Amino acid sequence: MRRHLALQRAVTTRNCILEAAVIRFSRHSYEETGLRDIASDVGVDVAYVHRCFGSKEQLFAKAVEATMKPARLLSGTADDLADTLAKQIFARDAARARDEVGPLDIIIRSLSSPEASGVLRDFMLNDFINPLAKKLDQPAGGRAALIVALLAGVGILRNVLRIAPLLEAKGGDLEGLTASALESMMSTAVVVSRHAPKLERHRR
Repeated sequence: MRRHLALQRAVTTRNCILEAAVIRFSRHSYEETGLRDIASDVGVDVAYVHRCFGSKEQLFAKAVEATMKPARLLSGTADDLADTLAKQIFARDAARARDEVGPLDIIIRSLSSPEASGVLRDFMLNDFINPLAKKLDQPAGGRAALIVALLAGVGILRNVLRIAPLLEAKGGDLEGLTASALESMMSTAVVVSRHAPKLERHRR
């Protein structure tokens, strides 16, 4: 019983550390964020943070995963994927409070850091682009990367920069247009048909 309670407390404390890290990394740059600051926010010793997550880089990777939730974004079948991705991009309330943490804030804050950008690059490839490519008809690597680039661009302009024309509520015309664009990018048939005339000219 005591062991079970101790395990529960450890899991709870670990989750608190991760939540504190998400907030810190979302509001400050990677270089400005220290493990001691995160430990202080939770009220634990910095050595405990090291035991739970290893290093600052590893904790940052976990924080990125916790905010982006790639498994949720890529859930469902390939046939429903375009609608699912479009809904996720527009589900976030663009009118959220300034001090509220958004899924893309942690990425924006850390792009200028060589160490953090390396983590972000690996995350995008291993957790988004490669899993997405597996859901598409082959060849899919380039299309998957382009789809992720489109989603990231729309998300940043809408939820970080808050570009007015993109602040439409979920379920609107822009969400439908995004879904249609994604569906076209996912289809090899569309890609082949659009390039067929060029391919035919090359054969001649």
